[in-house]
Order: sequence, then structure tokens, then C-alpha cells
Amino acid sequence: MRILSIELISHFVPNLTIGAPVIESLRKHTKAYLDCHLMVTNPLDYVEPLGKAGASGFTFHVEISKDNWQELVQRIKSKGMRPGVALKPGTSVEEVYPLVEGANPVEMVLVMTVEPGFGGQKFMPEMMDKVRTLRNRYPSLDIEVDGGLGPSTIAEAASAGANCIVAGSSVFGAPEPAHVISLMRKSVEDAQKNS
Repeated sequence: MRILSIELISHFVPNLTIGAPVIESLRKHTKAYLDCHLMVTNPLDYVEPLGKAGASGFTFHVEISKDNWQELVQRIKSKGMRPGVALKPGTSVEEVYPLVEGANPVEMVLVMTVEPGFGGQKFMPEMMDKVRTLRNRYPSLDIEVDGGLGPSTIAEAASAGANCIVAGSSVFGAPEPAHVISLMRKSVEDAQKNS
């Protein structure tokens, strides 16, 4: 389970980007896994600064990296980060197979369970078919889900095979965030025990 997930956005939506200076500042105060999900036009431009800043994971989108993903994965690994690939709801799960099965593969697949870029959206349960497909095909792969995850949706995601969860609004908007995190962690752990 990821401790902190940070989204860097500028390709799919017009939100502000949280960049390397924020990662560097966080790194000074934590040893937590800093999972960076980049929704940017050219992720290669971010590898060097995020690696230097102390990012742990670097997840890029398959939709914009079809031509250079091999170079991208190699550069990510060379900077000491763990590569991951994300796919939007409208993208077929088959698009990520070459990236998982390649000679220099990604180590995690992020299935977006909302359209990327805006918090507070409703969880799309139909995306769990992608999670199940990935889990069946790659039993040891880390599979992350992002979007609309909270106490009412976590069990569905975990039982489908997701083992890395990104939660924003359900945690930060809760009266007791630690309680929500504990509930979601237990749900993932229980699902893993039962699989």
C-alpha cells in the first residue's frame, strides 16, 4: 500500500502541477514511498528532476508514451525510481501488456477508476474488469487503483485484485482520516489473505 501518492498534471486537464520542489521538500521530512503519477505530455522531461528530488515511483500514462516507453522505463530505473504505467478508463487493458511483458518492464499498473485530474469523482466499478484481467494474467504484479476509493468502494477494488490504493477526498474529507486509512488498509489485507 502506498504511503503518499502525488499527481503531476498538465496533459489531460488544466490543473496546476506539483513538481520536483515539493517532492524534495517532502523527502526531507519522510522516508515514505513517494508515488508520483504524471499526467503530462512529455514524461521524459520529469525523470531527472523527480529522481534528484527523491521520488520513489514514477507512473506515466500509456496513452502518451506509446513511442518511447522503453527509453522512459530505462531512464526511470536509472534514477532509482520504480516505473509504473497508468491507463485512463477509455483505454483498453491490452495497451499495457507490452510494457509489463517487455525486456525492461514496468513494475506497476495503475488503473484509473475515474477520468484523471479532478478529485471527488464517483468510482467506476466497471474498471474492476481491467483489474481482474491484470491480476489473472500477472499474479505478482502491483496493481494500483485511483479514483473514488473510500470505505464504500475499497472492498470491490481489493477483491478484484488491486493491492495499491490511492485515496484523496475520502481521506482528506473525513472527520477521522486515520480511521478511514485503517479501514481501507484492512480491506486490502483481508482480500490478499483470501486470494
